[in-house]
Amino acid sequence: MNWLFNSLVLNFKPHYKAFLFLLVIVSVSTTNYAQNDIDINYKKIVSNVLEKKTKNYHYLDSVFKDFSKDTLKMQFLMKESKKIAFLEGESYSLNMLGETYRNLSFYEKAIETHEQALEKAKKSKNIDLQVISLNMLGVVYRRQDVIRTALDYHKEALDLAETVKPASKDLKHSIAISQNSMGNIYLVLKQYDMALRLFNKSLLIEEELNNNLGLAINYHNIGYAQEAQGFLDKALANYKTSLEYNNLIDSDIGRVICYNSIGKLDILKGDYKTALPFIESALEKAKIINDKYYISTSYSNLGFIYLKTKNFKASEANLNEALRMAKKYNLKSQESETYNHLSQLEEELGNYKTSLTYYKQSVDLDKSITNEKNFQYVNDLILKYESEKKNNQIKALASENEIVKLKLVQNRKILLLSLLGAFLVIGFFIILQRQRQLKNEKKIVTLEQEMLRNQMNPHFIFNSLNSIKLYIINNEKENAVYYLNKFSKLIRKILIASTEKEISLQDELDTMSLYMNIENMRFSNEINYQVKIDNTVNTSVIKVPSLILQPFLENALWHGLSSKSGTKNILMEVYQNTPDYVSINIIDDGVGRSVSQQIKEKKKLKRKSVGIKITKARLANFSKGFVNDYKIEIKDLYTNGKASGTKVMVHIPIKSVVLKTA
Repeated sequence: MNWLFNSLVLNFKPHYKAFLFLLVIVSVSTTNYAQNDIDINYKKIVSNVLEKKTKNYHYLDSVFKDFSKDTLKMQFLMKESKKIAFLEGESYSLNMLGETYRNLSFYEKAIETHEQALEKAKKSKNIDLQVISLNMLGVVYRRQDVIRTALDYHKEALDLAETVKPASKDLKHSIAISQNSMGNIYLVLKQYDMALRLFNKSLLIEEELNNNLGLAINYHNIGYAQEAQGFLDKALANYKTSLEYNNLIDSDIGRVICYNSIGKLDILKGDYKTALPFIESALEKAKIINDKYYISTSYSNLGFIYLKTKNFKASEANLNEALRMAKKYNLKSQESETYNHLSQLEEELGNYKTSLTYYKQSVDLDKSITNEKNFQYVNDLILKYESEKKNNQIKALASENEIVKLKLVQNRKILLLSLLGAFLVIGFFIILQRQRQLKNEKKIVTLEQEMLRNQMNPHFIFNSLNSIKLYIINNEKENAVYYLNKFSKLIRKILIASTEKEISLQDELDTMSLYMNIENMRFSNEINYQVKIDNTVNTSVIKVPSLILQPFLENALWHGLSSKSGTKNILMEVYQNTPDYVSINIIDDGVGRSVSQQIKEKKKLKRKSVGIKITKARLANFSKGFVNDYKIEIKDLYTNGKASGTKVMVHIPIKSVVLKTA
C-alpha cells in the first residue's frame, strides 16, 4: 500500500475532491495493513538489533542496507527504535527515509527528516551518524541550488569527520562524499579547477575503499568538469567509465545520469542520431525510478535534440514539460538551462521578442545561483581553510626553531667546558642545527609568500574582469582599454610582489593606487581616493612587506563605504614622526565599525575575515629583524556624536634601525 500512496501523491492533479477521497481511503488502508505488510523475518531482524542496541553505524548499515529504500520497513524500524529510545536506530531510519523523499523531490519533507536524524545523532554523540546527516542535508540543499547552505553543511561534515584519528572506513567514505559534494557546488559556480581537485581527492578514497558507487559518481563528475573546460574526448572516456561502474552495481539512477551526459556530449558534437537513443533511454528509466530532477533533465535534453534537428513542434512540447517540472520542484539550474533552449527555439521560429524574454529569464536564474555573494562566500571559505592550514604549519615550524635555538645555547655552554675533540664534534653538530634552522625559516618565508598570493581573492579578479566585460558589451572602448591597462599593470605588480618578501614603500603605494582604481570601477567611480606623503619621507628607500596595505583598504571599502550612500572618501597619509617608524594612516568616511558590525550581525550567513589576521602575522615576522615591533591602531571617528568613519594607523619599523641580536 505504501507504493500506491506515493504514486497517488506524485501524480496528483487538481481534481481535489476525488483526490482527497482516495487519500483518505489509502491512508486508512495503510494504517490497517502496515503491520501486516512487514514480513516476520524482517521483524525478527529488527528485534535482534534492538535487543543488542549496537551503536556502530557500519553494523546497522550492513543489516538494513537492503531494506533502506523500503519506506514502510524504515518507518517500522524508526517506530520500534523510538519505543526503547534507541537513538542510533531512529537516526539511521530517518536518514534513509529522508533520502527517499529527496529522490522523489519532496525537499521540505527531506530536510525535516534529515534534521530529525541529526538531532538524534547528536543526542547519542554518534559522530558517524552526525556526519552522514550533515552530508544528507547538504545534498538536499544542493539539489535546490541553495549554494551557501549546502556548502556549510558539507564543510561542517568534513570538519567533524576529520577530527577522528584514525578515521574508520565509514568516516573515510563520508569524507569522500563531502569532498565530492563540495566539488559539485564548485561546478555550479563554474570553478572547474577547484572542483576537479576535490573530485580527485574523493576518487582516491573511493579507490582505497573499493567502493564502486563512489567511483561511478566521481568519474562522472570529473567528466562533467572536463566537458565544461572543453576537453570533450576526456569527458566522454570518464562518462563511459562511470557507466561501466553503474552497470556493475546495477544502478538505474547512475545509468540515467550517464545516458544524459553521453547524449548531451553527442549533441555538442552534432551527432544527433547517436544522442537520441541515449536520451530516450534516460527518460524511460528516469520515469521508472520517478526522480523528478532527471526526468526534467531528460525532457530538456530531448527537446534540445529536436531543436537541433529542426523538429520544432516536438522540441517545444519536451522543453515545456521540462520547464513545468523544473518550476514545480524548484530545480533552478534545470529551469535556467531549459529557458536557454527555449530562447534558441523561439529564435529559430523568428519570435525574437519571446526569445529575448526566455534568454533574460535564463540569465537571471543563472545569476541567482552564481551571484557575487555566493561566489565571494565560497572563495572566502576556501581562503580561510587554506590560511588556517598554513598558519598551523608556520606555528609548528616556529616552535621547532625555538627548540633549535635553545639547543644551540646549550651547546655553546658545553663548548666552553669541552676538549678540542669535543669542540670539533659539537661544532659539527651546531652547523647541522644551523642548517636545519635556516631550512625551517626558508619554509616559513615560502608559506608566507603562498599566503600572500591567496590574499588577493579570486573573486576580485573575477568581478574586475566582469566589469571590464560590461564596458566592452556597452561599446565603451576607451573605458575598457583604460581599465584593462590598469588591471594588467595591477596583476603584473601582484605577481612580482608575490615573489619578493619586501618591496619599496613607493612600489606598495603605486600598487594600492592601481588596486583602488580597479575597485572604484565596481563602485561606479564614486570613491575619492587620495594619498598624501610627508616631504620628510623617502618612499623609494623605505622597505615594507609586499601588499601589506591591501587588506586595510579592502576593509575600508567593503565594511565602511559599501553600506554608505552619497560621497565616499578614502585618504592615505604617509609620515614619519620618529626615526623608528614610518606611519601610514588609512582614513575612510564610512559608516563606522559599530554600524558595520550591526549590518554583519543581521546577515543570515556570517564569515570572519582572515585578511587582517594574516597581515598581523606577516608584520610580526617582518619585525623580528628590528628592535621595535609593528603597531596597529584603529580609531572610530565621530562627528557631532555620530559615527563618521574609521582611521587605521599602521606603524612599520624602518630598515635603518639597529637589528636585534639573536
